[in-house]
Amino acid sequence: MASPYRINLPVYEGPLDLLLDLIRKQEMDIHNIPIAKITEQYLDYLHQIEQYDIDVSADFIYMAATLIHIKAKMLLPVDPLLAEMEQAGDPREDLVHRLLEHEKYKNAAQLLYQKQQVEDHVWSQPDRSLYGTDETQGELVVSLVDLVKTFQQILERKKNTPKFELKHESVSIAAMMDRLRSKLMATDEPVSMTEFFDTCETRNAMIVGLLAVLEMVRMSAIVLIQSELFEDIRIRKAKMFDAVFAGPDAMAKIEEQYL
Repeated sequence: MASPYRINLPVYEGPLDLLLDLIRKQEMDIHNIPIAKITEQYLDYLHQIEQYDIDVSADFIYMAATLIHIKAKMLLPVDPLLAEMEQAGDPREDLVHRLLEHEKYKNAAQLLYQKQQVEDHVWSQPDRSLYGTDETQGELVVSLVDLVKTFQQILERKKNTPKFELKHESVSIAAMMDRLRSKLMATDEPVSMTEFFDTCETRNAMIVGLLAVLEMVRMSAIVLIQSELFEDIRIRKAKMFDAVFAGPDAMAKIEEQYL
């Protein structure tokens, strides 16, 4: 009896995942996507799925239509009358922006997954000798779930604020750690996590800021606390704070870790 036929197709969470995988595996320039080639490969993947009677979600079909539309716009000659009325942009620009944003969130999610040890080793059974002082009596150590929920609320509120981003700035985790370190050194009081994230100019900066907070917790430099359940999360210096950032080269060494 013949062995059952095995299907070996990569699985993607959505059309942007598929496009990113095609682009990165072939080391294409994401800012200059060869749209004809990538469209052909994208459609080929969908055809393979259909051959095995696997339902294709509407998102994948919509992206296929988008790629074909972009391809058609790039093949058509530019109308000189329209060119005089308005500056013709690159038809791929919106897609490139969406891919870059998706990749940022995907990378952030992967980093958060890798930092699961923060939940396991810091919050689930925290070594309170690193944090406990007379000032912290009665305060609650925040869980990773509480932290993510608060971050999502701040992120949602940020969506409703007017955007005046002229360019996409690159912000490093080390730079965000230094920003938070400076805030904590400037006061003996805990720093509101909401206020810290409000100083982040872009959503990308907020994500990097969250990773910086997680890294400083992992290093035992800070502890996240609440006065009461559901209250604002605050960031307090831990006992190891001075030791972590001791010496003039401390931040330089941290910067090297993320190069």
